[in-house]
Amino acid sequence: MNHEFSKQYKNLGLNIAFYRKMRGYTQMQLAELLDIDRSHMSAIELANVGSSLDVIFRICDILRITPKELFDFREI
Repeated sequence: MNHEFSKQYKNLGLNIAFYRKMRGYTQMQLAELLDIDRSHMSAIELANVGSSLDVIFRICDILRITPKELFDFREI
């Protein structure tokens, strides 16, 4: 993960958590649907790791949102 983009990773993690909670999923449930470990899901949301586009697109499919919605960052 490139630390130059840490603010964007943080915003992405916040958006994933927002939409996950909006759909009523726990981190564990979303991680299981993505076939990743819950700790990895947590690390993505906390901006401790980056994520592949494959995972991002699967998150969008599961949460029924577009990538544009996921990357529409609000000011924090």
